[in-house]
Amino acid sequence: MKRGSFKLYSPGEHRRRCWKRLRGAAALATVLFLASVCSFQARCAGIRREVLRLHVVANSESDLDQQAKLAVRDAILAQGATLFDGSVDAVHAQSAIAPHAAELEACARRVLRQYGLTYGVRVVEEEAYFNTRTYEETGVTLPAGRYQAVRVLLGAAGGQNWWCVMFPPLCLPAAEPRKSAATLDALLTNGQLRVVKSNPRYEIRFKVVELWECFLDRLWR
Repeated sequence: MKRGSFKLYSPGEHRRRCWKRLRGAAALATVLFLASVCSFQARCAGIRREVLRLHVVANSESDLDQQAKLAVRDAILAQGATLFDGSVDAVHAQSAIAPHAAELEACARRVLRQYGLTYGVRVVEEEAYFNTRTYEETGVTLPAGRYQAVRVLLGAAGGQNWWCVMFPPLCLPAAEPRKSAATLDALLTNGQLRVVKSNPRYEIRFKVVELWECFLDRLWR
């Protein structure tokens, strides 16, 4: 064949070559996307290690139990104001909360009695699963996964729950962030900050991570 000439292919051969190129491009795009998700997941894991959640779980879905949950929340935050000032981080949560668990439980029981409720209360520090959550007041999005959490479990703990971020204190009404240097900017790397400041509506990797973390959580149970 002379230089500069074009090789002609049959229609069938041309289609096969086109499909081969498309498959190659799709495979490359898939590999790049998976690599991007793995990098995103690694940054999410770093975020989860730094954050401590506060979790108040109602006994059931009944109106009374839900009202009591919010009243308990307010009382717990007031009773434990020094605990919720941004000084208790995820690493030291167990040692900081354990000495005060009994008094926080007693505080919650007093509120429940005011509502005529006699079921029990447990205040524990443990790892728990959370879905992806955006805090509208701060514009911060926390990726799904298992976080260390201070959990206030009311009765059977089978109802809707209230949660917030205890460390760093992003939205706790009893917290006074000025007492603490704990801020996301100080705790997280630049890559992690880009994650928490992303909008999950436009960042599909949040959903991929949530599906994966939800699957892992089911394996834990």
